[in-house]
Amino acid sequence: MPKIPPKMKYLFWSYDVSRLDIQKDKEYIITQTLNHGTWEDVKWLLKVYSRREIKRAVKNPGRGLWYKKVLNYWLTIFDINLKKEVWDKAIFSLHPRN
Repeated sequence: MPKIPPKMKYLFWSYDVSRLDIQKDKEYIITQTLNHGTWEDVKWLLKVYSRREIKRAVKNPGRGLWYKKVLNYWLTIFDINLKKEVWDKAIFSLHPRN
């Protein structure tokens, strides 16, 4: 099973990278990489996860984890339409609503 490359450690600042599990933590790994990673990091992501797995993580975004422009970009790439309330909850904000 692949491991997260040491050069990508910066994406997972709140975790011990050696303890992240590629399968169990896949939504977190995908979200962090798409949100903060370089194109090189995204290429690694595409080698480790299927397009379907990545699309599923974008389609079911975690609450308060996404930057507006980044989520919009990946929604466009994967041709996904989110309900407004799902999109609103997914966006990172220093002033969260409900």
